[in-house]
Amino acid sequence: MLIPILDVCRKRKRTPKCFDFHSFGDPGSRIAFTAPFRDNIRIFINECAELEDYEIEGMPIWCTLLTTTSNVVLPLYTVEESVHSSQNPFCDQCRCTGWGNNLVSKRKYHIIIPVRSSWNRQLEEGSLDLESHLLHGLIHCNGFGHLLCINGIEGGGGSKLLSGREIMDLWDRICGSLRARSVSVEDVSKKRSMDLRLLYGVAYGHSWFGRWGYRFSRGSFGVTEQSYNRALEALASLPLDPILADFDSKGQGEELRRMVRHYRDLCRTRLTNLGELLRFMLDLKSCRCGSKKEAIPNGVNSTPSSRVLVRNPSPLTRKAQNRCRKFSSVIATLDSRWSAKRMEFAAGVIVEALKVGKSLNGEGMSRQQVRDAARMHVGDTGLLDYVLKSMNNVAIGNSVIRRAVNPRTRTLEYSIADLGQEGSSSAAERKFQEQSGLLVPGIDLYGDISYLYKNVLLNYPDSELVDTATLTVLDSKHFVKDWPLNDRCDQLLRLLCRVDAIDAGEQRKPDISEIVVLPPDATMVELKQAVEEALRDSYAMLENVEVIEVKYMEDVDDDQALAGEMESGSEIVVRVAVAGGREMKVISRCSSSSGDGEYEGGAENWRVKCECGARDDDGERMVACDVCEVWQHTRCVGIDDSEKAPPLFVCSGCCVALGGEDGGGRMEMIDFGTSVDDMLMMGGGGGFECGGYLLC
Repeated sequence: MLIPILDVCRKRKRTPKCFDFHSFGDPGSRIAFTAPFRDNIRIFINECAELEDYEIEGMPIWCTLLTTTSNVVLPLYTVEESVHSSQNPFCDQCRCTGWGNNLVSKRKYHIIIPVRSSWNRQLEEGSLDLESHLLHGLIHCNGFGHLLCINGIEGGGGSKLLSGREIMDLWDRICGSLRARSVSVEDVSKKRSMDLRLLYGVAYGHSWFGRWGYRFSRGSFGVTEQSYNRALEALASLPLDPILADFDSKGQGEELRRMVRHYRDLCRTRLTNLGELLRFMLDLKSCRCGSKKEAIPNGVNSTPSSRVLVRNPSPLTRKAQNRCRKFSSVIATLDSRWSAKRMEFAAGVIVEALKVGKSLNGEGMSRQQVRDAARMHVGDTGLLDYVLKSMNNVAIGNSVIRRAVNPRTRTLEYSIADLGQEGSSSAAERKFQEQSGLLVPGIDLYGDISYLYKNVLLNYPDSELVDTATLTVLDSKHFVKDWPLNDRCDQLLRLLCRVDAIDAGEQRKPDISEIVVLPPDATMVELKQAVEEALRDSYAMLENVEVIEVKYMEDVDDDQALAGEMESGSEIVVRVAVAGGREMKVISRCSSSSGDGEYEGGAENWRVKCECGARDDDGERMVACDVCEVWQHTRCVGIDDSEKAPPLFVCSGCCVALGGEDGGGRMEMIDFGTSVDDMLMMGGGGGFECGGYLLC
């Protein structure tokens, strides 16, 4: 199906460049991106995209057309944002990820796939601020980037046109092929009100993004990587039998016991802890056949005993997951040497054989029994085998044919049921669940997962350990993926060049590093020129920078080859100067359209010192003390998220200092117009409540 965006290309008299969605950015593509990201992104928009004839907020736009397996064409936009024309040259994502001390980059590139309804329209003003895009990633020209949002979309009839996993695969291939350095994501993704970083963390030991190599970067509220890993391990290793006993003591164990028993019956290996149970349930949702083995996904650290194998699913599970299709629709998609008429005739014979078998013994029939009975009317055994292979969850007339592995005999069996009976059975089960208020496991797999999530992880009875571990995982939102510098597939010399600014006299030390790629026979002078060009091209502050020397290699002559002196993938340190001979350590400010400011984290130098241990901005809600001007989390000082921050706040340390030896008492009245200086005068002998805050 061609969408109107192709017609737009034809009207502009240009040949559209279309690429396959599922292979775009593969390592074996015809375009080899061997340079650093700042150069690769230019090659990308020249070779793989077309410049649009409009701009948004003064920023140029390029469009790449991608085609899916269903012949749907969708646009992938690349928008270049320049620091000189940007309304906000700073980056909040860098600040919260811990990259706030990176210098402001000259350019950043937005990579966007809009919602399906916007595929035929131009990007509009404000598109960079939307959170509804199927994909929105931002990468600075220095290779540091952020995944801002990702959303799967539904196709016709509720089927997935593009799943979140497919879009994430595309994003990962783009970042890898263009050689991004590090990409962060703030994981706040949910499904049915469940935080996936907690659900997948307990089940698999990593977040949903961990499938693509995203690892813990930093936690909010002082959470460290060690405490995050301990919390995941503690939750995943909770033994199921003691969990049932704890819920029994609170009168809540019957439903939970039925659920655990149900999924233990489906699993060939015994499920012993919460992590194994949740992992089995998440794997089960993708199982299409009762005899299919469901393996732990790649990247999950697990012992062989923790692998799960699916037994024959119960009827309730099959009804929830496997929707029947008309047999005529099934054979229409098959590339068979038999005609549709012959296959429908053979299917009718099989239906009659199953009806006879059901009337005789009331049970299903093995594959061999069905085959033998049908051979009395159809002599072509190849046709029978082909039709039997295609008959699973198919409707023929008023009957539904299903197949499954019998757990007792380990043989494949076929069963037949009336369509009306199938529907009424499911309706009766749902009606029983609604009227009784009891959970019937297997009807809704995600409903069962949600039940465990809400009751065991969020509301475990009287367990400080579970409560603390759950909160620790939920407070860990920032994850990062790093791409390796070295590439053994080529013979180029790749170096990470870091600017020596250790002796900077400022409170904030700039973190400046760039990647340069050189031929293997490059000389020292060529290295210095490459570093200068990289720094000038990446940072507005360093447009006039000059490399003085490479640290620890002062004895190497400028015309001497680097071969033998350093290896690809090495890190070097350079000393630089700007016009006028001043060294890097005395540079204090760079000019941008918004005023003075050099760091991605902004011009302000916040001081964060919270009782939770946080010493830097982590993106959570904070409030500053009006006396010492130190920022703390509102949650940590007792201000609820639903409350507004007070217009006047004094931290506990300042309260003690102002309140005298005992630090007790509360100021009787403070007017709105009271200044901090006046407040200090009033606090002499016990004017503040220690540890509190003042609402004026």
